[in-house]
Amino acid sequence: MSAVSIIVPLHNEEENLPLLYDRLKAALDPLGLKVYEFIFIDDGSLDRTWGLIEDLSKKDIRVKGVKLSRNFGQQSALTAGLEKAGGDAVIMMDGDLQHPPELIGQLIAKWREGYDIVYTKRERNENYGWLKNSLSKCFAALFNRMSTVEVQEGVLDFRLVSRPAVEALKELKERTRFFRGLVSWVGFRSTYIAYTAPKRLAGTTKYSLRRSLALAVTGLLSFSPKPLYLAGFLGLIVTSASAVYIVYAIYVKFFTDLSVPGWTSILISVLFLGGVQLMTIGILGAYLGMVYEEVKGRPSYIVHKTVGFPHG
Repeated sequence: MSAVSIIVPLHNEEENLPLLYDRLKAALDPLGLKVYEFIFIDDGSLDRTWGLIEDLSKKDIRVKGVKLSRNFGQQSALTAGLEKAGGDAVIMMDGDLQHPPELIGQLIAKWREGYDIVYTKRERNENYGWLKNSLSKCFAALFNRMSTVEVQEGVLDFRLVSRPAVEALKELKERTRFFRGLVSWVGFRSTYIAYTAPKRLAGTTKYSLRRSLALAVTGLLSFSPKPLYLAGFLGLIVTSASAVYIVYAIYVKFFTDLSVPGWTSILISVLFLGGVQLMTIGILGAYLGMVYEEVKGRPSYIVHKTVGFPHG
């Protein structure tokens, strides 16, 4: 007999929430759990999401809600949920029903076998086109090659985390969070189950291509200094190539009759060197921006109100 917490960040999911609640309840009731709780995090919704959470909490004492003061993003909403969760195991999942609640029984079964972290690995997503699937594969390959931790392709934020792993995650105080990397970094015994993500039933995805790319960049910079080394290596290559060209130019000038005044080679050199310099400055700026966000010490989220908790 164990206690389980389900954390679900929500942003404008009024159409999906009632069905999500019904399916979560249907998935958990037969599992013989001592107690379980649903913690819905309203991440700055502009629709009736918070009102529905309050209604569900009045009807079911196992439903608890946290309303953030604005939209802080999924990773911050998950952080808020972890701070509130009291279960022996905590399950993180999205609220758009692309993370099937029916898999929760399999997650808990693996946890009972002794695994501290049970991932779900998406083998196929019916909502993703060729471009987004290709970019997802490329990111996983690039991240694993450059980072000190490893993430598997298709593993997102639908997972079970045991209480010891939750406590370890709560010890990590960085503001810029990438849970796929953080969960891998803390270690513990892990496994995964595979699934196919169904189509979104209602609403629109909150992760556009732009936001997905931004999260990918955040994850990569959070777990690897290698882009900085790459910029330095590229600078070394350019410097070496420039030195060779300088020697060649001097030779042509003084020892041959081939020297012709022109602007093509100068223009190419200036554009190439300028591009390398701007790219290097951009990489340095990205890291500096992350340091800037961290040293300000602002919280990852601000709670506006709660419902269903003893103090709420």
